[in-house]
Amino acid sequence: MEILTVCTGNICRSPLAALLLSTRLADLGVDVSSAGVRGLASAPMTPEAIDLALERGVGEADADAHRSRFLTEGMLVAPDLILAMTRDHRRMIAELAPSRLRATFTLREFARLAAAMTDAELTASAVGATDGARLRAAAAAVAANRGLVPPSDEPDGDDVIDPYRRDWEVYVRSADQLAPGLEQVERVVRLASAAAPPA
Repeated sequence: MEILTVCTGNICRSPLAALLLSTRLADLGVDVSSAGVRGLASAPMTPEAIDLALERGVGEADADAHRSRFLTEGMLVAPDLILAMTRDHRRMIAELAPSRLRATFTLREFARLAAAMTDAELTASAVGATDGARLRAAAAAVAANRGLVPPSDEPDGDDVIDPYRRDWEVYVRSADQLAPGLEQVERVVRLASAAAPPA
């Protein structure tokens, strides 16, 4: 299974989300990476983002090793699930790779849509010969809820706030906004991994 997280500069939100998912899903060997639609190449995470990662269980070596990279069309081919931090990021991904729309969500959108599905529904949707294929199928089922599940009550409810060059409280708020999405991603990945391949 492969998951890609995407933000702007790839130094705060998307690497934090990727590291947290990688830590949570380490036992399944899921390949989680991140990229940014703009920003510097090969920059480390901000000190605040590293602190948040360490507080939430990421290993220090993993947090220190991150270097930002610029999102390219080629990076969007392999991932089974693509998680953007905002609707603008999702739009940019869709422009680069229109065929990946059913696998692309904002993280908070994914949380909202997946939470509306039962474990049984997700397991039934996760059909495929490999873990990756089953995750893609489950993601497509989650995407099918667009327009059926009520939208967020907040205008920016599907976006994770950008904490870059802001105070610690905004970093914490941003990390807190990631949490429900990370929980739902872990849930869907584990259900897809456990689903029996077709006979």
